[in-house]
Amino acid sequence: MPSHPSAGCPDSVFLPSAAPHGFLIDMDGVIYRGSELIPGADRFIAELLARDLPFFFLTNNSQRTRRDVVTKLGRLGIRVEESHIFTCAMATARFLASQKPGGTAFVIGEGGLLHALHHNGYSIVDHEPDYVVVGEGRAVTYEMVETAIRMVMEGAKLIATNLDPNCPTQAGLRPGCGAIVAMIETATGRKAFSVGKPSAVMMRAARKELGLDASRTTMIGDTMETDILGGVQLGYRTILVLSGGTRREDLAAFAYRPDMVVESIAELSAADLAGLTAREVA
Repeated sequence: MPSHPSAGCPDSVFLPSAAPHGFLIDMDGVIYRGSELIPGADRFIAELLARDLPFFFLTNNSQRTRRDVVTKLGRLGIRVEESHIFTCAMATARFLASQKPGGTAFVIGEGGLLHALHHNGYSIVDHEPDYVVVGEGRAVTYEMVETAIRMVMEGAKLIATNLDPNCPTQAGLRPGCGAIVAMIETATGRKAFSVGKPSAVMMRAARKELGLDASRTTMIGDTMETDILGGVQLGYRTILVLSGGTRREDLAAFAYRPDMVVESIAELSAADLAGLTAREVA
């Protein structure tokens, strides 16, 4: 049965609301593990679609384009549109376009990030960029890192698509964007600006694109440090699933708590969640 860590807290209760919730849903550890669908995930997404409830799959993976993500989900039996996908690559590219339209970037990353930057009017260059943009990469070389360090020291701004220290794979963990960025930060003494979860840049942009306010937004994720932290900071309802990287006993280490904890997304009912809203009461 779902547990409610904040139950008994005198200033927060869930009350019925006429307006439905929208959902921001992490993928790896929530919808699938590696190439395997988590049981019940397809049913939950089908219910969202059937009831026309707004939602995004929200991912810190910058490697894949929206189309790539849709294809992966389709092969797992989940049929959605590209408009249901919101990646940290998209968030990063949109943020940079708002800061410096038509800018330039040196990129450590793969197709999803390159596509998003091009789509938002950015040119990819190998000298004198406005920004050094770092995402995940399976083909990162020491030469790339060395070039990035030199560019940052010469004045380029350092941007991270996310600060996740590692990426889970079927073979185990590999260094994530945060690990790559840490090398550049340490060598240059400059801190990267991170756009992906738990940054408000990405999580607020996704919520606004769905046309929701904070009180009608639910974040479902498996990671306390990104999904749940970002949701808590922005006033979203937060649901932690234990089908990914977090165990129930891990919660004791955190100063913040999710609103609900469930074993997996299979325990959730979209209809029930859409009829509830978090509201502060005196």
